[in-house]
Amino acid sequence: MNIDEKTGLLDGAEYIPSPNCDFRPENCDVSLLVIHNISLPPGIFGGPYISQLFTNCLNSEDDPFFLEICHLRVSSHLLIRRDGNIIQYVPLNQRAWHAGVSEFNGQAHCNDYSIGIELEGTDTNEYETIQYEVLAEVSREILKTYPAITPNRITGHSNIAPERKTDPGPAFDWAKYRSLIE
Repeated sequence: MNIDEKTGLLDGAEYIPSPNCDFRPENCDVSLLVIHNISLPPGIFGGPYISQLFTNCLNSEDDPFFLEICHLRVSSHLLIRRDGNIIQYVPLNQRAWHAGVSEFNGQAHCNDYSIGIELEGTDTNEYETIQYEVLAEVSREILKTYPAITPNRITGHSNIAPERKTDPGPAFDWAKYRSLIE
């Protein structure tokens, strides 16, 4: 697994381009990795809905919950499915719209300087072993490619937006994940 530094693409990932991205500010080092979770509809795994959300194609008639979110313009760099497959929506060298109003160690606007990885899951469902393994492999490659990201600059969405977000949730085993990236 490698990251093409010129294109920002991860080899081995399916690439589904999201329009919900833009360029990072000039002279902005990528220095934070943010772990998220997502399932659409909530608690349901598989299916096309995450990709539809990140590409602005979510049909509000497919599920009542989609009425609440179909207007959102959001994305993430990567999604790791329950089976370990990876979908990339935004090149790593661009700004994905994953963090929203956020702050890490006193620095606001986390989207400017972070990479966002979504795990297909919920706050309370255990994540699959393969998801941890793939997340660790991807994380090691990100740490190698972006040296300003160190293990202590890997965090959850809940830590950068604690008033709004709870993911990746108590089901995420931080100790297990950290042991795999060391």
